[in-house]
Amino acid sequence: MTKNRKVTRPKAASSASKTLRSKSTGSSSKKAAGSALSQTKAPKKQTSTKAASAASKTLRDGRTSKSSKSAAGSTLSQSPKRKK
Repeated sequence: MTKNRKVTRPKAASSASKTLRSKSTGSSSKKAAGSALSQTKAPKKQTSTKAASAASKTLRDGRTSKSSKSAAGSTLSQSPKRKK
């Protein structure tokens, strides 16, 4: 796997914060948001497989809010890239 040096941008970090503060948000969304928020200014950090799986689940769920999906998308974009 190759390294990924992306960081979470301020708009996605704001969405992640909103997701974490919401009482109605599910655990998968919160895991993905936490991962995105932890990578705000840390280009060496990468998304774990568990966080990537939670982010994928969040994006596939039709009931998920726009801010949760934004945080989940940021989390997935920072996961290690696989070689084909």
